[in-house]
Amino acid sequence: MTLRLLYLIVLRAFGWIALLARSQASKDAEILVLRHQLAVLRRQVAVPRASWADRAIISALARLLSRRRRCHLFVTPRTLLRWHADLVKRRWTYPKHGPGRPPIRPTIRALVLRLAAESPDWGYRRIAGQIVGLGRKVSPATVWAILKKAGFDPAPRRGGPTWAQFLKAQASGILACDFFTVETVMLARLYCFAVVEHATRRVRVLGVTANPTAGWAAQQARNLMLDLGDRIGDFRFLIRDRDTKYIALFDEVFTTAGIRVVLTAPQAPRMNAIMERWVGSVRRELLDRILIMNERHLRKVLAEYEIHFNGHRPHRALKQASPLRALPDPVDADIDVSRRDRLRGSTNVSAGTIVPKIVVTLRRLAPRGWRRHWR
Repeated sequence: MTLRLLYLIVLRAFGWIALLARSQASKDAEILVLRHQLAVLRRQVAVPRASWADRAIISALARLLSRRRRCHLFVTPRTLLRWHADLVKRRWTYPKHGPGRPPIRPTIRALVLRLAAESPDWGYRRIAGQIVGLGRKVSPATVWAILKKAGFDPAPRRGGPTWAQFLKAQASGILACDFFTVETVMLARLYCFAVVEHATRRVRVLGVTANPTAGWAAQQARNLMLDLGDRIGDFRFLIRDRDTKYIALFDEVFTTAGIRVVLTAPQAPRMNAIMERWVGSVRRELLDRILIMNERHLRKVLAEYEIHFNGHRPHRALKQASPLRALPDPVDADIDVSRRDRLRGSTNVSAGTIVPKIVVTLRRLAPRGWRRHWR
């Protein structure tokens, strides 16, 4: 800041020397222009913000003005008095040691957080006792403050598994279901109902309808029970959202089979992440690439994608295997790859769709002048 003040002083001194070579009329005109600019700025800016160096230069030059002219400056004699008072305060101010306890050592803080993370059933008093046993004296209140600032819950709430840990531990017995919508060419909305098994990632598209009533959803649940057959006893939980289409009859179909229905929190898609991920996959790989004509067309397309997803698509959770097909043994010989088209002329479901059929329809409906464009 001192260098800035010296720079401004030198700059103003050279500016003063340059003014000696100018005529009096030029100076008067410049003063009038500057006064008008200052009046415009004062109408827009209530309190100007100037650094202390700017205020020092203005205060020094203000001595050359008359008292009446000094009243129009935003630097007043009170400013100089305040500067002097600040200098006196800095001269006689000594380092202060605030009252209270000394700051917590980083090593103690790291030790508290480590004990809380590795022993989730320990409370703050237990952690404080363990640290005292190690030869470090720390107050339970200090441990509580450290845990609260770090976002740790009390011991009973930290003792239970997280939602991700629960899903991973119980994946072999979890089913997840959800609805998703599809818009047809005529902007009619169709509803699809699907179920996924967490352990195998196998997906079942149970139904497609334009009027998803509660009775229809309950009937799809019964159809799922028939499809599972003897495997019903392998499942313990069903994850679903709080949609109004799930009525008590829908839950009763699963509870009678010994499956507990677990509801997700409102607006929490991560609680049903595997089902939501599959919905995103079917949109990106299939539904965003084709135009759906009607309910029958959508049912056929989803059935073909279900076969591809369960029998051929690799999954990272299954170590690149598919739900219904294990990985073959590695071989060193050359592999003969054959292509199988799905949905009328595509290498796989994710790469192509029924676009050739739509192109043929557009060729018939297009004017004669456009037919060369579609060839």
